Amino acid sequence: MAKTQQKTQQQQQKQTGTKGSEKIIGEAVPAIVQELLGRTGARGELTQVKCLVEAGRDKGRVMRRNVKGPVRIGDILMLRETEIEARKIKSKVTKGAYT
Repeated sequence: MAKTQQKTQQQQQKQTGTKGSEKIIGEAVPAIVQELLGRTGARGELTQVKCLVEAGRDKGRVMRRNVKGPVRIGDILMLRETEIEARKIKSKVTKGAYT
């Protein structure tokens, strides 16, 4: 009897998802675009921006995010999560290219 109860509990946990997915499902948090850093992505389809988180647990934090589509300074982004930050754009200049 106990084994069947454990199996049903495990199945219910799988259906509800993991801890990480629960964070993403929550409310969206507004963030204001402060600076445009550059274009990124394989074809330059993303814009990397610095934005200031306006509400939520990370209120006041300035973070780097990748944005798809048109974006300007002062725009408000609705972030589904504020834990993950985008990596810095690497310079395409190799050592010794400019002298």
